[in-house]
Order: sequence, then structure tokens, then C-alpha cells
Amino acid sequence: MEKFDVTIIGSGPGGYVAAIRCAQLGMKTALIEKYETLGGTCLNVGCIPSKAMLDSSEHYFNAVHRFEEHGIEVKSPKVNIKQMVERKRGVVKMTCDGINFLMKKNKITVYHGTGSFESKTLINITNSDGKKEQIESAKTIIATGSKPSSLPGIDIDKKRVISSTEALELQEIPKHLIVIGGGVIGLELGSVYARLGSKVSVVEFMDRLIPGMDAGLGKELQRVMKKDLKVEFFMKHKVESVVSKGKEVTVTADNGKGEKIEIKGDYVLMAVGRKPYTEGLNLEKAGVKLDSRGRVEVDKHLKTSTDNIYAIGDVVVGAMLAHKAEEEGVFVAETLAGQKPHIDYNLIPGVVYTWPEVAAVGLTEEQLKEKGIKYKVGSFPFKASGRARASMDTDGFVKVLAHETTDEVLGVHMIGPRTADMIAEAVVAMEYRASAEDISRICHAHPTFTESLKEAALDATGKRALHI
Repeated sequence: MEKFDVTIIGSGPGGYVAAIRCAQLGMKTALIEKYETLGGTCLNVGCIPSKAMLDSSEHYFNAVHRFEEHGIEVKSPKVNIKQMVERKRGVVKMTCDGINFLMKKNKITVYHGTGSFESKTLINITNSDGKKEQIESAKTIIATGSKPSSLPGIDIDKKRVISSTEALELQEIPKHLIVIGGGVIGLELGSVYARLGSKVSVVEFMDRLIPGMDAGLGKELQRVMKKDLKVEFFMKHKVESVVSKGKEVTVTADNGKGEKIEIKGDYVLMAVGRKPYTEGLNLEKAGVKLDSRGRVEVDKHLKTSTDNIYAIGDVVVGAMLAHKAEEEGVFVAETLAGQKPHIDYNLIPGVVYTWPEVAAVGLTEEQLKEKGIKYKVGSFPFKASGRARASMDTDGFVKVLAHETTDEVLGVHMIGPRTADMIAEAVVAMEYRASAEDISRICHAHPTFTESLKEAALDATGKRALHI
């Protein structure tokens, strides 16, 4: 029987990064992956392929709607959805092949099959042919991620009622795509098909989009998606049923006033979140406990109820983000090596890759009010940015929230061009507990989108932004 210092179950961003860091720290490491390709949801059917489709759809949208104003004349651009999907597959393959290379480079033993506990140190691996083998591992890290959720009584048939996985493989552009859920996944994929010409309707139970983020961001994103992409929104609507018949799907919802409405389309995308995936692990044999929401219970060191087993990523409490899982993977690896790593969960940024992009870090205004913390607000609109005007990306704003007395930055919230990259500056500043004045006194290159952060910080220091 092969013996390892540590075994990671699941090869998503959390799992493969944990494996690499464990190997770097001198541990004999194994990685178990259920599917034939490494990379988990993120690389195969999540972050990477969705960004490929988002970029492709953005190119098409600009060719149709914006090139002429730039002085570029293109005759009747057409969408080749099959080629678009094929390019996406190529991006995924290249990325997953890169993970294979990293496993070999770091001398990590990879097993393809379903991992399950026989005991707290023995792990069974069953491959796709049903062949079984067993390994022994002194430590184990559970990194099995999550899978799409649905609503009670609504089945994802993967044909007309689809999840994000199927949405990334469609071989036709929907005539009318109904998106159930106004969160990150629904808005990203909804925007892909809206750019390609689909009529898109978003049905959301809450009174605002991306409800976990600052309210101003969701309001602005809804305005822009309605203006530019003609997306229609049904806010505060409770979906009661989804019925598929032939090529038509009917969504019935309560509009909050006791009235039933029907929305008919040819595809429905269920985007109501994700749930932890722990099926088949036989956690009870290892003594690992789950909480009431099906997540693996962990302490502040990400250790489970069993002393030699840890868990990271989407299977534990916290935001379901690839970069959060990566940080936790490194955290556990370094903890096992006797180091004292640290994660500040308040400073893990969140991003929505629509266009304009949405990005945030730290506390929202709603959270500050709830905590009774007095704060100052500084903001700057992209329409006042020379760089944004040059690229015709003037929607959105940057908001800086700073402590009323100390001026320490407590939160930064952005919607606009390239904010997914811009937010990193705010994270660095907040990691060092910068004040709004600190950011305002840093020289930013001109013209850049990042000047908008400087201007918002200036505004927070005393309403002295320079360009508004």
C-alpha cells in the first residue's frame, strides 16, 4: 500500500494549490480527482470557460455596436457559436494541461477516481472502470468543491432547464433565455447571451442584484444591463414552477403582490447558487461532521472534527470563490508544516465579470451601518475619467468607505472598466491598513482607470476630488 504524508481529495484551485504547496514544503503528496481532467469546476466548467465566453461575446458586441464610432467599419459580423465554444474548450484544455505539468514538476502522485474514507488514515480510490485501490495518508485535505443548486420541485434536465455547465456548451444562441437568480453566475452568463443577441430575462427573489455586495453596485449594474443589453428584470419575484414542453419552457412566479406571472422562453438557466459537494466521501467512517447546511465543520485552523483531516474551499463556510480556496489551500499546507499562516477573510475580493465589471473588498455601507461604525464616503464616476472616455467605458463609479475618525479604509466598491484588476490595489492598501489619504497621495499614472480610485480616496478625505 502506497503511503503519503498528505492526500488532497479534489483538484480544483484549492486542491491543486494545496498539493503544490505541500510538495514545496517537503511532504510526500497525493492528489485524487474524480474526473479525467484536473482543475475542478473553476478550470473546467466555471471561472475559466465563462471568462473565455465573456470575452468572445464582448468582442462581438463591440463589433456590432461600437466599432463604427471608433472609425472601424465591419460588414455584418455574425456569431459562429460552435467556434466560440470550441475556442473556449481550447482555453480550458491549455489551462488543465498546465495543472498536469505542475503536478509532474512538483512530483505529486495523481490518482483519477472517486476518493472515499475507509478510516481517518485509509482512503479508497475507485476509478471509472470500477477498479479499486487503497492508500494510506497521515493527513488529508478535503477540497471537493460544490455543485449547482436548484429550487424545490425544479429539476435541471440539462436540455432546456440548464445549469452553468450546460450554458457553456450550448450549440445555439437562445431566442429567449430566462435566468433564475440575479447573482454572479446568472448575470455573467446572461450577459454573454444578451451580447450575442438573445432576449434575456432575469428573475430574482431579492429586491436587488448581487445581493451580497454593496447595494449601489447592484443598482448600477441593473441600470447598465438594461440600457446596453436590453435585459429585463423581474425583481422580488418568487419562482413557483418551471415547466418544459418541447422547445418551450414556462416559468411561473409570484410577483410579491399575490399575482402569478408567466414568462416563456426556449431555455432556463438555473443560477440560484451552489451547494457543497461531499457525496461519496464516506465522511462518517473518518468521523468528519457536517453542519446544518451540508458544509464540513472546521475550526479556525480549517481542521475538521477529526484531528488529521482538514477541509478548504466551497465545502466549508465562506464565500465560494476560487481565490479564497487557493488561500485556504496554502494556509493548511503551511499549518501542516508547522508555520503560522494567516487569512483575513474580510480582505478577500469579490468580482463579477460582466461589462462593466464589478469588484469589491471589505465592508459594505449596509454592514457598516449594521455594526454602528461611523464612516465617510468618497466616490468618483468613470464618466469623469479621461481614460474611460477614450475607451468609451464611462458607466460606473468607484466608492471608498473610510472610518470617520481614523480615515482607515474599511471598504472599496467599484463598477466599471477593468475593476477586476483595479481592486487588487485596494486589497494591498487595506492589508497595510491604509487611510484614504494614503491612497490619495500615491501618484497614479495618467491616463489610467486606476486614477478613479485615487480620486474617490481624495473625495473621502474631505470632498476634494480634483476632476469632479
